[in-house]
Amino acid sequence: MEVAFGVLGPVTAWDGAGDVIALRGPRHRAVLARLLVARRRVVPVGRLVEDLWEGREEPPADAVGAVRTFVAALRRALEPERPPRAPARLLVTEGPGYALRATPDAVDAWRFERAVTAAGALPEERALARLEEALGWWRGPAYADFGAEAWARAERSRLAELRLHAVERRAETQLALGRAAEAVPDLDAHAAEHPWRENAWRLLALALYRTSRQGDALAVLRRARTLLVEQLGTDPGPALRRLEADVLAHAPHLDPGIRGLQEGVWAETVGGPLERAWAREGGDPQRQGRPQAEGVPQEQARAQAGGNPQGRMRGQADGGPQQRGRAQADGEPLERARAQADGKPQEGAQSQADVGPPEPARARAHGDGDPQGHGRVQADGGPREWGRTPADGEPPEPARAPTDGSPPARTRSQADGDPAERPRSQSVGGPAEQVWAAATAAYDRTVAAGARVRLESAVGLLRDLAVTGGGGLEAARGHRLAAITAAAELGDPELTARVIGAYDVPAIWTRVDDPRLAAETVAAAERTLAVLPPDAHLAVRARLLATVALESRGTRSARGPQAARQAEGIARRLNDPALLAFALNGVFMQTFHRAGLARQRDVIGAELVALSARHGLVTHEVLGHLVRLQARSALADFPGADRHAAAAEQLAERHELPLVRVFTQWYRVLRLAENGGTRPEDLEAAYQDAALRLDGAGMPGLEHGLLPLALLCLRVRHGRPAQTDERIDWGPYEPWARPLVTLAQGRPDYARTALRSLPEPPRGLLFEALWCLAARAALTVGDRDTMERARDELAPAAAELAGAGSGLLTLGPVARYLDELAGALRSPG
Repeated sequence: MEVAFGVLGPVTAWDGAGDVIALRGPRHRAVLARLLVARRRVVPVGRLVEDLWEGREEPPADAVGAVRTFVAALRRALEPERPPRAPARLLVTEGPGYALRATPDAVDAWRFERAVTAAGALPEERALARLEEALGWWRGPAYADFGAEAWARAERSRLAELRLHAVERRAETQLALGRAAEAVPDLDAHAAEHPWRENAWRLLALALYRTSRQGDALAVLRRARTLLVEQLGTDPGPALRRLEADVLAHAPHLDPGIRGLQEGVWAETVGGPLERAWAREGGDPQRQGRPQAEGVPQEQARAQAGGNPQGRMRGQADGGPQQRGRAQADGEPLERARAQADGKPQEGAQSQADVGPPEPARARAHGDGDPQGHGRVQADGGPREWGRTPADGEPPEPARAPTDGSPPARTRSQADGDPAERPRSQSVGGPAEQVWAAATAAYDRTVAAGARVRLESAVGLLRDLAVTGGGGLEAARGHRLAAITAAAELGDPELTARVIGAYDVPAIWTRVDDPRLAAETVAAAERTLAVLPPDAHLAVRARLLATVALESRGTRSARGPQAARQAEGIARRLNDPALLAFALNGVFMQTFHRAGLARQRDVIGAELVALSARHGLVTHEVLGHLVRLQARSALADFPGADRHAAAAEQLAERHELPLVRVFTQWYRVLRLAENGGTRPEDLEAAYQDAALRLDGAGMPGLEHGLLPLALLCLRVRHGRPAQTDERIDWGPYEPWARPLVTLAQGRPDYARTALRSLPEPPRGLLFEALWCLAARAALTVGDRDTMERARDELAPAAAELAGAGSGLLTLGPVARYLDELAGALRSPG
């Protein structure tokens, strides 16, 4: 088995299949990390003892024996197929100590060094690809678990410097290839995170100049001068001084003559006839009388009109805290950016994507604006949550499953281009845009690029972005980990704690969207908790604990419930409503340790609703209503669930949270299924319509496999065989669907085999439903072991409806399955 090691982030190891190898406890991991730092050289046992217990405590009397125990356990983990008493080939004993004989390609840091060196001898296109690939191997600060260890300090610093060098080499290569606009965002963040690197400022200023942003380039150079003089008492070096003079003089060597190419790409990307005409004539849009957008500074208007080969308005003069003047969210079509400079309304578009929420407006529902005809909500909410209307138009009123049993009609969202139909806050140059531009410009002028408060401001924006829709959730997820990593690299645990804990986006679904990101967030929170100073504010500690509770949902770890209880206790002692709401979300996520806990979750939801209503915490009030909708459904109190669905929808309409309708539309199909009297085919059609709202909603943890599972539950409920199409993607529910599918295919032996290896369902909202599916298959094939397991697990939920606690689907009363199981188990085997 070929083992790979990762140190560009938390220390980890992977087997030949790419699966993470369990490395036991922190001492085992420390031994492995210490041997990796030694780079195949022998580390004496005595040195290992000193390093492992340095600065903490006196080594125990049997420290050498303990180290040998750690090494033996690591050998078993790294070479599980090695026969007993056979010599180790990877973690070897040599002389007075141990060495890790990893191959040069087996350690990501070693590969990173070679890749960066090799890139210098490659053609520019290949060099850029090599650098991009190598930088993608970083998962966090090098040896992230051991930031406080003296033995790791030099290697961590060396690798961090090598990474910064690679970032700057990548930018230089992008500039050489004429891709200055691509380089600007990363250079902006790079200079902000490392303000003492003069080369970072130089490259950023040069990239801005080459994207026709001379004013921004000069502002960057002056900001660098101010930082160096005021913070270090030194003047900029000759390279920065020379570049400033060259920018002022428009030195020919600064522009490699790619402007015409940039404008051609801009024109082809935008595709507008006016832009194509400018490209053909070789003219400058600014000189062609292109009107400046109302309320937009001159440099910003030029950035809007000038060449941008990326197809995104990524660089404007008056930007936000992290990327100055991003006029729109990542990936927003350039037609909207052009509308800002033209002063012309675009169909279904806000004039600026980063503005605050528009005034409520209800779009007409017809088919003109949705080429797919799907009527899906194009909005990404918080993790399993809700978001604001996407930038390409308000969603229509969702189709509700009618009470007469007929399936809901599919709707299509209209991209309404009539300016009169749009709220004033969405109009070009309106008050919201002007306030946003002025505020972000003032922030950028006032707050130094290297100021740590920028990271905290960025996380505040990410928290808002996660509930705004239109791709906001995916962008927020990606940038959140980057912000945590940047804070960790600054070496300030309290700053890192605030950056992690500020992201208190409500969560309703018990399966995370990105397991890797969730695990890395939990690891970062735990590392930060371990090094927080004793005098750190309790609220900071509680937010880290709530983050651990939320991001570890669905696992069997005891740490999640413990962290939830600790966060809740601190929040109650501090009498902090917002902190308590965050902590209660964590408590809710950890109240799935067994079946039959709907009443407990209902109590949590009731407190969330009351607390949030008193203190104006709107998104957590919506969360509370959805929690109660789920709990009351599980308890078969559908009038109560109806009231909470209506309350959630009312809040969603008032505060522009359209993803709430995803959950309430699914609930109404569940309601139809429980009412009875609706034909199975009509219920299937209603679920298929509800699933359209998930398409593109940015919630893969909720969406993946949910529609096939809901349809399977309908079939089981009505005594029909499972779907047998092999193309169905069951997602995470495949182990519980497979026995019923093989039964429907007439293969009972395969069903028995599948049941024998059936894992325990994830501890979440579908726990009871998945056990009921297993019970149905076990009853069919007479698998007594699985029947006993299902009976024991389901017994606490005897008074609930299976699956209805999700608020999405149902298999009927758990008691019915328990009765069948009891009868079958009483019969002779």
